[in-house]
Amino acid sequence: MFTSVDDVSARLAETGYLASPAVATTVFLAARLGKPLLVEGPAGVGKTELAKAVAQVAAARLVRLQCYEGVDESRALYEWNHAKQLLRISAGRDESWDETRTDIFSEEFLLPRPLLTAIRGDEPTVLLIDETDKADVEMEGLLLEVLSDFQVTVPELGTVTATRRPFVVLTSNAGRELSEALRRRCLFLHIGFPEEELERRIVRLKVPGLGQALTESVVRVVGALRAMDLRKAPSVAETVDWARTLLALGADTLDETVVRDTLGVILKHQDDIQKAAAKLDLEAL
Repeated sequence: MFTSVDDVSARLAETGYLASPAVATTVFLAARLGKPLLVEGPAGVGKTELAKAVAQVAAARLVRLQCYEGVDESRALYEWNHAKQLLRISAGRDESWDETRTDIFSEEFLLPRPLLTAIRGDEPTVLLIDETDKADVEMEGLLLEVLSDFQVTVPELGTVTATRRPFVVLTSNAGRELSEALRRRCLFLHIGFPEEELERRIVRLKVPGLGQALTESVVRVVGALRAMDLRKAPSVAETVDWARTLLALGADTLDETVVRDTLGVILKHQDDIQKAAAKLDLEAL
């Protein structure tokens, strides 16, 4: 997939994803070693976008499993098309049960979900297991089976083994601790808020019409906000949104009025907005 760490950085940049050296190195190793990649960090720092960028540069199909509380095997792995099975049983009333059973538990009636879809694919595939920490602990047992041997068992059909292993990315906002068994099967990457220089590059790339001075001011103010004790610090995605907002408003500089009127773009809780308005000193930045 990649020839070197520099190749990762260059090709991801072509998609608009600016990777730090740590990100590029870990992606290269995950691809070279065939290991799943567990990416952890706060929301909005580019974890999901990393998987999308890898799929784009590899010309691979992106298969996404969005995790949430209550997601189970029928949503993650497979389920049977019960309505179609009932129609088949009704249409074959003159057949024996053995004949009907063999038919209704065949490929025709199988509804593959993301995990099985990725395992059975014979084309380049990136499997994104998004927000893994939101799934129940019981779900990790299924993920362990998939990630340890890249195979799953469908009792009625047998064991399905990947002929071409997908590139697997698991993301987590660290809402709960993932099990050590799951972590052992993965390479670990933490993506935090970027350094100022990298964030300036990201803003310039995503919002090319914004002036250099205003770009620097935006990044400095966002950095100051992150240093405050807020309920939700602004993410990189919100930095970009704020830059686009200022460009749309035709702002040339960041003054108190502009900041006060647009804080809702980067802060999403009223107490955070009030705290920022009271403590933010633009002249000191």
